[in-house]
Amino acid sequence: MNTFEAIYQRRSVKNYDPNHQLTPEEEQKLLEAAIQSPTSFNIQHWRFVILRDPELRQKIRKEFGKDQAQMTDASLLILFTADTKAWQKEPERYWRNAPEQVAELLVNWMGPFHEGREWLQRDEAQRSIGMAMQTLMLAAKAMGYDSCPMIGFDIDEVGKLINLPEDHVIGPMVAIGKKVKDAWPKPGQLPLNELVVENQF
Repeated sequence: MNTFEAIYQRRSVKNYDPNHQLTPEEEQKLLEAAIQSPTSFNIQHWRFVILRDPELRQKIRKEFGKDQAQMTDASLLILFTADTKAWQKEPERYWRNAPEQVAELLVNWMGPFHEGREWLQRDEAQRSIGMAMQTLMLAAKAMGYDSCPMIGFDIDEVGKLINLPEDHVIGPMVAIGKKVKDAWPKPGQLPLNELVVENQF
C-alpha cells in the first residue's frame, strides 16, 4: 500500500477481533515507524505506554473510558504521553550523530528556547504526540491493520493508574488491530476553499 492509499483508507475503527494478536515483530515495526516522526529540536518527547494488562484495560474501559469496546478488544492499545522536560535531560543525546558544530548550536539553543515557557513545553509535547500518532496509524494501515485514536477517557484517573510522572502530559490513546466491522461512511470533508488561506485571513 502506498502512502496516499494509507492516508485515504485510514479510518477510526471501533470494532476489533479480541482474539487477534500482533506479533512482537509487528509491534516493533509499528513503534519504530512512529519514532521516525519529527519533533522540535529532535527532542523525541514521546513516551509510549503499552497498555497490555487485560485487567488494566478492562478497568480503564469500564470505569474511566466510557465503555469503549476497542479499549479491550484491539490487539494493541497505546497511551501516548510525553515528557515536557525532555529538553533538560541530557540534550546532547538528541544530536549525538550530527556534525559537532550543528549539535553544539542546537543544544545550546534548546535551553533558552524552552526556559520559563511552560505553555510552549506543553504545546511542543502535544504536537510531538500528534505527529507520532498519525505516523503510527498510517503505518498500521499500510500493514493491513486498523486503528482508532481516542481522547474519551478520564485523563486524571488514567494518569494515576499508570503512575504518570509529574513532568509528563497525557495525549490520546490509539487502539490497533484487526477490524470485524467497517467504520461508518466518511461524514464528509470540508471543501478546500473553506480551509485554505493565501497569505492573510
